[in-house]
Amino acid sequence: MTRPIIVFDLDGTLIDTAPDLLDSLNHSLAANDLAAVDEAGFRRFVGHGGRVMIERAHAAQNKALVAEEHDRLLKLFLDHYTLNIPGKSRPYPGVIAALDRFQAAGYLMAVCTNKYEANSATLIGALGMSNYFAAICGQDTFAFRKPDPRHLTETIRLAGGDPHNAVMVGDSQTDIDTAKAAGIPVVAVDFGYTDRHVREFEPTLVISHFDTLTPELAERLIAAAR
Repeated sequence: MTRPIIVFDLDGTLIDTAPDLLDSLNHSLAANDLAAVDEAGFRRFVGHGGRVMIERAHAAQNKALVAEEHDRLLKLFLDHYTLNIPGKSRPYPGVIAALDRFQAAGYLMAVCTNKYEANSATLIGALGMSNYFAAICGQDTFAFRKPDPRHLTETIRLAGGDPHNAVMVGDSQTDIDTAKAAGIPVVAVDFGYTDRHVREFEPTLVISHFDTLTPELAERLIAAAR
């Protein structure tokens, strides 16, 4: 039988990237004479990539945004973010211990994120976490991205796993909807980047700390989904 696999979202799930995303968002907004977004307001904009963050930040300030300007600001955002990796970003408490547990239990592990693949791999590498993951798949890895379930299932296959022997961990409605559409149980962390509590999106399970995430728990969720 194929080894079981656990697939993680990245921003807001494994790694707290909010400080650096916020810095890069405000860098791009300043170039268009918009007010900076504070940390509290940032969560309304995050979770769907830089393009959507820029769009939402402009809408919140009633500022029109044409396509060419949007592209220019996105490039400023991405350039600023890329040049500062890993910046202030750090794994959430308990992440490394959880990854060690799953590695010791023989699980495959992968990342499925709507962040660009190169930035994802660079960030994971800069934090010394590359050795855990059999695949790191971003929004540009395939011709589709979350919430398309193929983003998740193809990540699993690329890592050498089987979607019927898998569980996903994420922090957003996008992650939950993706896993549900793929028929894969999904654990939602409640400390990520969403302006509504993840329980509203009806994941398989909600956790508040990675200490709760164990191979035994994953095995039960996978078995129940069969």
